[in-house]
Amino acid sequence: MAFTETYRCDVCGKPRGDAEDWWLVWTEMTDSAPSAPAQPVLKLTAWNVLLSHSAEVRHLCGARCAQTAMDRWMRGE
Repeated sequence: MAFTETYRCDVCGKPRGDAEDWWLVWTEMTDSAPSAPAQPVLKLTAWNVLLSHSAEVRHLCGARCAQTAMDRWMRGE
């Protein structure tokens, strides 16, 4: 019996299809300078099935939803 995963865009709810350009986004803390406090950084990368399983990663169906996710992150939502 085969296992089937279904992903949905975390912005618009669209289900993932095979021919679409999907993206992954997550936030990490970074130390940019020794004397500066750590601050969050938004990371965006092309779809990777191994990364897609991480609990911190959000799934995005394209550029529009990636821009919406970035806008929400910048506003602190």
